[in-house]
Amino acid sequence: QVQLVESGGGLVQPGGSLRLSCVASGRDFSRSVMGWYRQAPGKQRELVARITSGGLTNYPDGMKGRFTISRDNAKNTVYLQMNDLKPEDTAVYLCSARNALGFGPPDYWGRGTQVTVSS
Repeated sequence: QVQLVESGGGLVQPGGSLRLSCVASGRDFSRSVMGWYRQAPGKQRELVARITSGGLTNYPDGMKGRFTISRDNAKNTVYLQMNDLKPEDTAVYLCSARNALGFGPPDYWGRGTQVTVSS
């Protein structure tokens, strides 16, 4: 059974940092494109960052600079370092995995971890 389990979310003050983790299990994800998305209440799910098995990263323009994705294939884990957080970053952050090569729609999703940025 494929599972993506996120952790590391929580409440943080504006300007603070968080590091999210996602552990993948149930199959070999070492060649998968892994990613992070987020969804705020009443808004569409949006891409935060993606990373290939070889470490090539992809960020939408609005996410560059404050978010850094990385992965440890030996641990089947992908990370999202988030710095200088703002209230508008408040959302559920979801881990994703894509079997095929290239940046495209994910095949698997985690359940998400809540990130709340508030003073």
